[in-house]
Amino acid sequence: QVHLVESGGGLVQPGGSLRLSCVASGSIWSIKDMGWYRQAPGMQRELVAVITNGGRTVYDDSMKGRCTISRDTAKNILYLQMNALKPEDTAVYYCNADLISTTGDLSRSWGQGTQVTVSS
Repeated sequence: QVHLVESGGGLVQPGGSLRLSCVASGSIWSIKDMGWYRQAPGMQRELVAVITNGGRTVYDDSMKGRCTISRDTAKNILYLQMNALKPEDTAVYYCNADLISTTGDLSRSWGQGTQVTVSS
């Protein structure tokens, strides 16, 4: 089994910063792409940013210039540094990973999410 566990969410004032982390563990052979998504109440889950195993990054326009995605490939940890946060960034943030398990299966795994609330 593979587990993704996010952390780092919380309550922050507008203009503040947060750094989210996601640790992948379990029966992992290798991880290809990793990404951050978010889902606000009543809304569909949407992409925030993706990073390939080669380090190429893609950002959604909603947070481009205000966030940075990075990963520690050796430790299977994904990060999202978010700055200049706005109330509309309030959502549950999920990480995912496209990975190959030790049994050779390719799959996409999701974490349980971490709540980010931007409010004064």
